[in-house]
Amino acid sequence: MIPSLPGLRRALGLSLGLLVAACTHQPSPEPLPRPSQPEAASGWQAKPGWQLQRQAVAAANPLAAEAGRQILAAGGSALDAAIAVQMVLGLVEPQSSGLGGGAFLLHWDGQRLDAWDGRETAPQAADEALFLTAEGRPMAFMEAVVGGRAVGVPGVLKMLEAAHRAHGRLPWATLFAPAIELAEQGFAVSPRLHQLLAADAHLRRDPAAAAFYYRADGSPLPVGHVLRNPALAAVLRDIARDGSAAFYRGAVARDIVRRVRQHPGNPGRLQLADLQGYRPLRREALCQLWLAQYRVCGFPPPSSGLITQMQILGLLEQLPKPVPPLEDGRPSAEFLHRYSEAAKLAFADRAQYLADPDFVAPPAGDWRSLLAPAYLKQRASLIGERSMANASHGVPGGAPLAWAPQADQEEYGTSHISIVDARGNALAMTSSIEQAFGARLLSDGGSGLPGGFLLNNQLTDFALAPRDDQGRPVANRVEPGKRPRSSMSPTLVFDAKGGRLLASLGAPGGAGIIHFNAKTLLGLYQWQLDAQRAIDLPNFTNFNGPTVLEAGRFPPATLDALRARGHQVSEGELPSGLQAIQRNARGWFGGADPRREGVVLGE
Repeated sequence: MIPSLPGLRRALGLSLGLLVAACTHQPSPEPLPRPSQPEAASGWQAKPGWQLQRQAVAAANPLAAEAGRQILAAGGSALDAAIAVQMVLGLVEPQSSGLGGGAFLLHWDGQRLDAWDGRETAPQAADEALFLTAEGRPMAFMEAVVGGRAVGVPGVLKMLEAAHRAHGRLPWATLFAPAIELAEQGFAVSPRLHQLLAADAHLRRDPAAAAFYYRADGSPLPVGHVLRNPALAAVLRDIARDGSAAFYRGAVARDIVRRVRQHPGNPGRLQLADLQGYRPLRREALCQLWLAQYRVCGFPPPSSGLITQMQILGLLEQLPKPVPPLEDGRPSAEFLHRYSEAAKLAFADRAQYLADPDFVAPPAGDWRSLLAPAYLKQRASLIGERSMANASHGVPGGAPLAWAPQADQEEYGTSHISIVDARGNALAMTSSIEQAFGARLLSDGGSGLPGGFLLNNQLTDFALAPRDDQGRPVANRVEPGKRPRSSMSPTLVFDAKGGRLLASLGAPGGAGIIHFNAKTLLGLYQWQLDAQRAIDLPNFTNFNGPTVLEAGRFPPATLDALRARGHQVSEGELPSGLQAIQRNARGWFGGADPRREGVVLGE
């Protein structure tokens, strides 16, 4: 018999403490003391990797990972733990995800693989001119982001509720206890949250957010400040009792719509009917054979993640005579040349074809046409000894479509969760409100209490310019009810022969997610690194233009060698937030990105 919510909280001692001193050891099953503050995460903090035997939770914040660990210890499923983790993440790292956003969930129950789509949708009153000025020009990115215009219908909560009906073991209300307790008692502001608050130029413009996250002099809350969120606690209590209806109808829904439509400078088009009509989708996952040994599975469109990352890896696999991948523990110049060229080809196809499948047909009638070996072989033949500058899209299956390629624009956001439980269930879930702090609108759910949750700006993941100069439409343009293209790429890896689950992984980082995931897969399965060492590798990206290398991680000779081949090369921070759990001989080994706050906990 599952105990009542109060009884379970007493039994588990859900204090959500961070085991800083025990991060290199298997966590104790006993209740943990509350720390003075979560793990510091400014700059680079080396992570040890975590060896676990039965079950594991990898999340972007220690308090969230501990919530998931305790739900698993209480007999909850991987899906139960993911709900508890996500609710805490929305509280302690509000810049990345929360109730006001969406998510993609890839779930394995030991036999069936499901892709649960909780992506936001465009309001019914939206149209392709949403981000055009009165003169017909696309708005500047931040001009579109801040305010109500870019707020899509949030989907994460309704998706998790649907997935819980299929995969949950503990009562729905139980899973909200950790986040409610933290919201009521408070948590210590982390260095990362403090730094992002300090750096953001727009959040202070929202009166509710300014009063909650900043002091009277305009400075951000300091590191270690105990932040309570009574408004979010009230919303979570209602959801725990009444389900998602407490969010999509009633006072919470009215408050969301009011803030979106009555924004003084940039109102949006969201209506109550949009919230009430939101439907999560249960899609068929996409899987691709790689290196003849692995079946790499991920999300279909509207995600571009699995297709683009596996195009890159598939193109590399087609190239003759392997090159030395790592030199002194870093990707070599020869490897980076090949990778950059493959990425250009893949991102050219991404810009041309990928969008919501309910609105856009796949090339040649099947999204797998973009991953067909013959097509990849033909595309790989374009990779030579010198940089191709910019790539053009291909024509898979010989069936061109009349779309215009989407122009480059910024992408942001997200948080990733990977979980395996002792019963053989596993998941990878990436959630987001898009840009840091989303639309910079804080909803208190109509309670009038301090705090609340931030609303997304996911509609800026649509093309700001809906058509090209010839009038041809962009596949990923705004349309009513449409889901914007995403780079979120929750990934599960299986043994291609026996079907055994081998890994769960994913990352935040906008379009960089695709590269961060690809790097981790290469590290795990081509370079034979453990999850932590694979995540630790320097990051590198190319979005069909310049190659960007993680600042300070590559020697000058590598940059010079790439430039000698004609590449434009620059250095940048590339702050990924990878999480990964891999099967090994002793059970499960977890890794978390040293660039952020994440940890892996379990037993």
